[in-house]
Formats: sequence, structure tokens, C-alpha cells
Amino acid sequence: MIDEATLDFSPGALTLLNAILAVVMFSIAIDLKPRDFKVLARAPKPLVVGLASQFLLLPALTFLLVLAVQPRASVALGLILVAACPGGNISNFITHRAGGNAALSVSMTAFATVGAILLTPLNIAFWGGLYPPSAEILRATAIDPVSIAITVGLMLILPLVLGITLNTKRPKLADRLRCPLQWLSMGIFVAFVILALAANWDQFLTYAGGIAGLVILHNALGLGGGYALATLARLSPFDRRAVTIETGIQNSGLGLVLIFGFFGGIGGMAVVAAFWGIWHAISGLALASLMSRTEAAR
Repeated sequence: MIDEATLDFSPGALTLLNAILAVVMFSIAIDLKPRDFKVLARAPKPLVVGLASQFLLLPALTFLLVLAVQPRASVALGLILVAACPGGNISNFITHRAGGNAALSVSMTAFATVGAILLTPLNIAFWGGLYPPSAEILRATAIDPVSIAITVGLMLILPLVLGITLNTKRPKLADRLRCPLQWLSMGIFVAFVILALAANWDQFLTYAGGIAGLVILHNALGLGGGYALATLARLSPFDRRAVTIETGIQNSGLGLVLIFGFFGGIGGMAVVAAFWGIWHAISGLALASLMSRTEAAR
């Protein structure tokens, strides 16, 4: 059964994934300067709506999905964990392609990354504990929220601070590094996920078919929920695109780090996060293509 299955992921591979995600975060951070946060402080509504969509709405929608579908415990906890992660590293690129507010997207990623230190372990513990089967896994693994917070902080916050500092002190160097570093880090991450899947291909094929539809529905809920909340909040189409994409693009790489670092690579959780990492890029780029054709984007 999928709850008893584990995927092969060595400590060295986990360390490499940590390093890759740190580089990805650094490549995002060199787009930011302290003045970007001052602009948002003067008009914080889009940011507040975006963070509420990310850390309140998506986990709540995920829990309702879990209650409706009643999946296996590890699959349910995988969905909850992915929903508890901050926005994914490709959300900024996709927002730009969609004709959305890329500055808001980058700022949301930065703020969500900082907030993830507290909110990611809190959401995993809270929503996972409300679904009895996944609560059993949480009790069995004795997850320490402080350890998760430290992992998130070292992997995401440190490169965020370094990237902002470089962009502030050496803007010309940051300009030269920005584009090649973003493409390089994304390429390395995709290659890593492919190699990790190849090492566990038989198990992935065994379980992915039953999980694919659930992940696609989950992703659609994230995108739809973000769009609905931004519309209810009367954000501009420019900001609405950013909130929609930030809610539907999750940092599944961080999810994999937490799954292998704290949950022993439980099969259902790992397959959910891995398939999320593939599907959200496909759905995000498809949505960006549609959005970019509208009058508001032009």
C-alpha cells in the first residue's frame, strides 16, 4: 500500500536539493530591493490578499478536498503539506508571462518565504491533525515544528537576505547574474527532479496514476481560489493575475525536502509533491498563455 511505501532518497541527495533550492531563492531575491517593500507598505492590500490566499485559503480548500475525497493518509498529508508551503520558484516567471504584476509576485514570494518559518509547520500540524488518518502519521513521526522552521529558515531566508543585499550593494553585478542564474537554477532543479523520479520510477508509476487526478484538482482549486479571492477583494486585473498564480504555484521542492527530511520519504507524500512539481509548471504556463492574450494584459 502507498502508506507503507517509501522512496529512495539518500542524505547526500537531500543536501544537494537543499543547496539547489537555496540557489533558486537567491536568484529570486536579486530582483528585490528594500524600496520594493516600502512601496507595498504604502499600498499593502494586494500583498495582504495574496498572503491570505496562500496561507489561509489554500490550506482550508485542501482540507475540504481531503474530507470530500477521503484519500489514503499519506496522500492526504502530502496535499496538506504542499498547500502549507510558500509560493513556488517559477511563479514570478509565470506571472510575468501572464501580464501580471511581477513585482507583487516577487514580493509575495519573499514575504511568504519569511512567513513560512512559522506558518508552514503550523499549517501542517493544524490541518493534518484535523484529518484522523494523517494525524496518525504526525503522531507516529513526532514532527518537531521548530526543526521544520529552522530548515525553512536556513534554506530560504538566508539566500533571500543575501540576494537583497547583493542587489542593493552591487546592482550591476545582480543585473548580470539575474537572468542566467534564474534559468540555470530552474534547469538544475528540473533535472534533479527527473533524476530522483528515475531512481524511483517503478514506484512512481505504480502510484502516480491514482494520484494524478487528485493533484490536478488540487492545483485547480488553488488557482481558482486565488482568482476568486482576488476578485472579491476587487484587486486590479494586473494584481489579480499575480495572486492567482502565486496561490496555484507551490514550492514543491521545499515539500520534498520536508518529506524526506522529516517523514522518511513516505510514498504517498513524496509522489504528491513530485507530481505537483511537474503539473503546476504545465498548468501555470498554460494559464499564463491564456491570460497574456487578454486586453488587460496588453
